[in-house]
Amino acid sequence: MNGSQTELSLNDLEGTAHRLPEGQPSLICFVKDDCETCNTAAPVLEALHKAYGSKVAVLLVAQSGEANAAFAKRHGLSMPVLDDTACKAAFAWDIESVPSVFWRDAQGALVRKFEGFIRADWEALAADMGAAVALPLPQLDWSSLPAWRPGCGSKHLDPSIYDKLRAEADGSPIRARRIEVASGDDVAEFMFDQGFSDGLPLVPPTPERVMRMLGGTHRDPQEVVATVPPNMGEATIEKIAINAVMAGCKPEYLPVIIAAVEAVCTDDFNIHGVTATTMGAAPVMIVNGPIRERIGMNKGLAALGSGNRANATIGRALRLVVRNVGGATTGGVERSVLGNPMKFTMCFAENEERSPWPALHVERGFAPEDSVVTIFAMTGGPVHIVDQTSRAPDQIAGSLGLGLEGVFLPKLHNLPVDALLVVCPEHIDTLMREGAYSKERLRDRIQEVTMRPLSDMVQDDRSGAGIPPETAKEMGPKALEKFVPKFAGKEYIHIVVAGSDAGKFSSAFHGWATGAVGSIAVSKKIDLG
Repeated sequence: MNGSQTELSLNDLEGTAHRLPEGQPSLICFVKDDCETCNTAAPVLEALHKAYGSKVAVLLVAQSGEANAAFAKRHGLSMPVLDDTACKAAFAWDIESVPSVFWRDAQGALVRKFEGFIRADWEALAADMGAAVALPLPQLDWSSLPAWRPGCGSKHLDPSIYDKLRAEADGSPIRARRIEVASGDDVAEFMFDQGFSDGLPLVPPTPERVMRMLGGTHRDPQEVVATVPPNMGEATIEKIAINAVMAGCKPEYLPVIIAAVEAVCTDDFNIHGVTATTMGAAPVMIVNGPIRERIGMNKGLAALGSGNRANATIGRALRLVVRNVGGATTGGVERSVLGNPMKFTMCFAENEERSPWPALHVERGFAPEDSVVTIFAMTGGPVHIVDQTSRAPDQIAGSLGLGLEGVFLPKLHNLPVDALLVVCPEHIDTLMREGAYSKERLRDRIQEVTMRPLSDMVQDDRSGAGIPPETAKEMGPKALEKFVPKFAGKEYIHIVVAGSDAGKFSSAFHGWATGAVGSIAVSKKIDLG
């Protein structure tokens, strides 16, 4: 029960306040105007009021606003008709349908309760009341009344009303500071002015919306999930839910966002550095496991782009938490030279069903049936790798490798920097044309085709990037003849599958600084409770 059936404080249609009587039996019935069964019950209630009203308080609790008066007039009601348009009494008494009847003795104990219209119940109620107050039964033609008729759902169970009532009730899980918006203010503009936004309009996080969002997880709203740099704000489940509402998420997305917040706030991921670097790094989120289908994530056509609510809003919610809880606002700690569109959002699901390889989360130590989010810190992408003519596996693998030479700069090799390669299904088909082509073989091929002599890395008139001339001179000609691959190790090449079956266009995300000086990719199992 949400509240107590010993409390009732409502005004009648004339504005007179009514409470439950003390030392007197009472009959309380909840109704609404547009319920046919309530209209069937109303004359019976009036007859009970006329028969027993001298010794029993008969109160009709009506939910229909201006229609309450019409309901009373339609049935010639003389009993008090109490206005419960806000449905607070219905919520407190925890009713499910109307009419809902409560017969209480003089001490306030519940004697009989029922819903709808079952003639036998109403006849038994009339007999109970008569016996309790020693008055004759009302004159009613019971045979003319239906034997059974179901009730209607109480108005307060409408989600838009119920969640608001939950948010306002004693014991509500909502603890965040409330901000009142003046009636003359535009809510969307107000949130822009307060600095809550990433530059796009936000969904107002009303208490009822936050309550609905919290329904997406079993976890305590006041549980602290992480401490978010740079301001070291405490990200509770509630605060994450608030930002998820603003991002436009559905409640079922919340567990993914919670796991993502946990991941980026680890020392390994280093969200402070990712946010503050002038290079413009941003989180790239990949989701694996059954949760992808459950919440409708996109892994196919346009998986890295627009058009899918889950992909777009989950990534955005993470960024809003970092901004609004952690204080990473643009122009403050956020100092990216050019910015990065991935700072709005970048989240997609791996197309595990189209992949011949173990999924990303399985490679990273999780079970196939686990739902997992993995987050990388990336500075560029998705950058298309176009090869529409290769027909041999090594050819397409070579093209994918050459496409990755652009990470940081083609001239820079032997980099300890992550790259995330997203291979499209048509390129997968070419790779598998002559049999299995493993991820390890693809990584080897990438390293092979990107081998370049160190002499190509020396600063020159074409580019001042690379090995300083004085360092090259110290190394000597023989050392400069050494060939090095693009990446310092194969472990820096991360591979997933996504996209639709039509089109030979894979993509790559270029990493930021990797390791202890930068960011290490983090995977977190999603708590689905």
